Amino acid sequence: MQITGVTQHHVSHQLADSFRPNWIPGYPQGSHEAEVFEIETDAGITGVTASPSFAGGLDYATPLSLFLQGEDPHDVEGIMRKLETVDLIGPRPWHLELALWDIIGKDAGKPVYELLGGCDDPIRAYASTGEVQPAEERIGYVEDRVDEGFEAVKLRIAERADLDVVRAVREAFPDLTLMVDANKGWAVRVMEDETQWSVAEAEAVARELADIGGIAWFEEPLPRHDYDGYARLRDAAAVPIAGGEFNGGPQELYEFLDRDAVDVLQPDAALVTGIKRAVEVAGAARNRGVRFVPHTWTNAIGFAANLHVMAAIGADWCEFPHDPPWTPEAWAAPIHGEFTATDGTVTPPKGPGLGIELDRDLLEGE
Repeated sequence: MQITGVTQHHVSHQLADSFRPNWIPGYPQGSHEAEVFEIETDAGITGVTASPSFAGGLDYATPLSLFLQGEDPHDVEGIMRKLETVDLIGPRPWHLELALWDIIGKDAGKPVYELLGGCDDPIRAYASTGEVQPAEERIGYVEDRVDEGFEAVKLRIAERADLDVVRAVREAFPDLTLMVDANKGWAVRVMEDETQWSVAEAEAVARELADIGGIAWFEEPLPRHDYDGYARLRDAAAVPIAGGEFNGGPQELYEFLDRDAVDVLQPDAALVTGIKRAVEVAGAARNRGVRFVPHTWTNAIGFAANLHVMAAIGADWCEFPHDPPWTPEAWAAPIHGEFTATDGTVTPPKGPGLGIELDRDLLEGE
């Protein structure tokens, strides 16, 4: 089997209202943008993948074809070496590896997680917010999620003062598991710069979170390349420290592990590793007593890929983005249907490959 070409589609889905994600300070996001890629083969099997984008898009299907055309999609290692070259001179390429697994699974007639030795047992999901909101609004939001069966919620904070929201939610829901994300690892600086913390400031926030109690982890309190700072913080903090969602490739994840810098490693397969490298890094993390819980805030195709990784490695939590207007329906725009959490759990798609189908009507109307 050989790859014969790459087709790209820009997908833009208008949100029901503006959305102010914590990682784009001061910016009211009004749409969900994605670049969807189809990798075609001479066997008539097509693999799909996607990457986050922005209004107007970023067209790079033609140069990708130069790297991929004529390659056997089963040669994941060989193609990953080529993608390392793409990473040097162009956009992050790791999402393309997801399409290879989609082809491999379709060729074998099996879902990716099964090819990787996993099973379709339900995975506990935590409802993941994206905005910093006042306590009253967040309490109402959490109440809705608890009614839907979620046993954990991730809250966002930008300033130390936002801990008052975490305290209010804890008081209203004393038994609920909480994750807290400061989004200091990286930022999209369209309107404003993000507020950065020193290690000492992050330690102070961690102490307050420990006093609040029931915090599963404190996420991205420092810039993503401050490995020494993470190591110092992890050594001092009384709550687990998490990070690694948007680092620059698998080698940076091993920096976290080699320096004992995190308790929870969170790389997104669509942004950092691809599927195969994610499973490899998860094994290394397990050997060091570090939990592996991937980031999933990209789109439905990226979510599906990360879900296959979670099923393959037996992850104990799945991040489930849900913060209206950023709803499962909104981030599922490139595919038919949407992902749902049933009684606070999710299961990987059972169809061959990634187990998803592109929304052709949406792509033809691009």
